[in-house]
Amino acid sequence: MTSLQSSPAGELPDGPSDGRAPATARTGRRPLALLGISLGYFMVLLDMTVLSVAEPDLAASLRASIVGLQWVTTGYTVVFGALLLSAGAVADRYGAHRVFRAGVVVFGLGSLLSALAPALEPLVVLRAVLGAAGAACVPASMAMIALLYPDPAERTRAVAAWAAISGAAVAAGPIAGGVLVDLAGWRAIFLVNVPIAVLVLALTTGRVTERARGDRRIDWTAQLAACTVLALLTDTLVAAGSRSWAHAAGSGAATVFVAAVFIALERRSTAPVVNRALLRGAGVRTGLAAGAAVNFALNGSLFVLPLLFQQDRHLNAAVSGLAFLPLTLPFVLNPPVTGRIVARFGPRPPILTGMTLLTAGGVTLGWAAWTGAGYGWLALGLSLTGFGVSFVLPALVSAVVGAAPEGTAGSAGGLLNAVRQTGATLGVAAMGALAGLGTVIGSAYALLLSASVCAAAGVWFALGAARPNHR
Repeated sequence: MTSLQSSPAGELPDGPSDGRAPATARTGRRPLALLGISLGYFMVLLDMTVLSVAEPDLAASLRASIVGLQWVTTGYTVVFGALLLSAGAVADRYGAHRVFRAGVVVFGLGSLLSALAPALEPLVVLRAVLGAAGAACVPASMAMIALLYPDPAERTRAVAAWAAISGAAVAAGPIAGGVLVDLAGWRAIFLVNVPIAVLVLALTTGRVTERARGDRRIDWTAQLAACTVLALLTDTLVAAGSRSWAHAAGSGAATVFVAAVFIALERRSTAPVVNRALLRGAGVRTGLAAGAAVNFALNGSLFVLPLLFQQDRHLNAAVSGLAFLPLTLPFVLNPPVTGRIVARFGPRPPILTGMTLLTAGGVTLGWAAWTGAGYGWLALGLSLTGFGVSFVLPALVSAVVGAAPEGTAGSAGGLLNAVRQTGATLGVAAMGALAGLGTVIGSAYALLLSASVCAAAGVWFALGAARPNHR
């Protein structure tokens, strides 16, 4: 859930330098434009969280298996995560305002078509389109805020408002999704995006956030290879989970081959997708691992738990959404506390605390699923997980950006976001594969896997943070 970060790009770019009048000359339009930008990100985050409680209804309506549900979810995150690597460069080259509004248009139309999808296959394709549109919106939104608010103090307040509005989607998603599904079925969760997209376009119209195009290069071939590697790796895990071993072996071999092609393209590229200098520091590598582990656990749990709630505990969609409150409320309440801790003690203590809580949360949820314990135990596990996420993610931006070589802070933040979404994709694929073994036993194994991943990443981060970073 990217709203918990201070900035999807890692740091905010400087104010306008294109010769136009500064944003302070256009103060009358700024609040409305900021609201529109924030609602655009709200829409992207809502689409990530609202789907979880709709899974059983969607599966029944389209006769989808666990594998089908995995692809409905990962179709979005595969493309979203991979394209985040170059989305900032696209916004720089073509203009953040144009890229943001184009992303909103595609997101609105894609959502409408998703609601009308007649079968699973076109829905998966449309989810990939939504992922691309979401990736266009996120870095562009931060560039637009920087243009609107060139003064650092004003910009900080604007980012806080943006985070508060967009972050509400994290808490509202499961509840809103549950109510919509019970009232009108799974298609309603996509229709709700259409009026939001129209409102965003109305609020961001005009020249208030426009900026001249840049000349930054983008290596589209390498970017396509990156998307293909992540998609093939996901397919390998999904196929292995369904015990389609020949399929898994073929996809695994293809993953290795395309990964080798991607590495070769990156070495020759004058505009590489990944800044190789970033990966030389142990602090950056361990921070990226922690970010991937957090989203592995969070998104994997959001995939597995609704199936457990509705199929084993026999909760309807609305009650399932309410059952997630112990998980989502800390996302809203805890980040300011984490920010103060980071300011006083640095990012390491909250990250280690959060990884410990995530491990404990996964163990508690796995034990509750295995034993059939009451909702109180599930609520405890959800609360531990929610506080763990809300401790780690805000601090992780500071840790990764601080460990990155000078002049690469923006690239470091973008890479962190992309790696987190990759973790989300792998979490849904791996935990969903285990859930396919059976709603109760499979869910328990999946949740315990998330605990193991967070424990391993936490230990690696502790060891890496203890060593000096060589730049």
